[in-house]
Amino acid sequence: MAELDTSQGKGGGGKSKKMSTRVDLTPMVDLAFLLITFFMLTTTMNKPQVMEINMPVKPKAEDPKPPEVEASRVLTVILGKDNTVWYYEGLEAPEIKNANYQDIRKVILDKKAAVEANPAFGKDKTVVIIKPTDDAIYKNIVDMLDEMAIDGIKIYAMVPVTKTELDLVGKGNTEANKTPK
Repeated sequence: MAELDTSQGKGGGGKSKKMSTRVDLTPMVDLAFLLITFFMLTTTMNKPQVMEINMPVKPKAEDPKPPEVEASRVLTVILGKDNTVWYYEGLEAPEIKNANYQDIRKVILDKKAAVEANPAFGKDKTVVIIKPTDDAIYKNIVDMLDEMAIDGIKIYAMVPVTKTELDLVGKGNTEANKTPK
């Protein structure tokens, strides 16, 4: 039992004898623990922020062939080393362009606006294909997936990069790294 002694020390020679006052602190300690317990149980913990991704199932032989996607709806993004992003429009890479993570949002939004402006396609029909190279870091992949959520891209896929694309990226890297004379 906790006590608080408020008695006064021996003072002058007064004739009256004062009784010491005792205050029991046990109920206050109990109340403090009850309040701590209450607030711990009623507070909400931060929930982790995650993005829900549906992974495809392995197709069976009897499954129908997936529908063809028009090349004019597709933007292919290749994630390279040193936070480099390469992109091209369509399914084949006649010309590959270089960007960084700050500029890729404008590229994606421009492609989305062009697809939505076409009355044959309609809204939310832009397809983005994300192709990370072996040199891409995990942060780049997460940043690109976040960019899909930010830009409102509903249809996107991660697929392996092809040898042709690696050759184009390698060629582009050497040309981009040349210093002008």
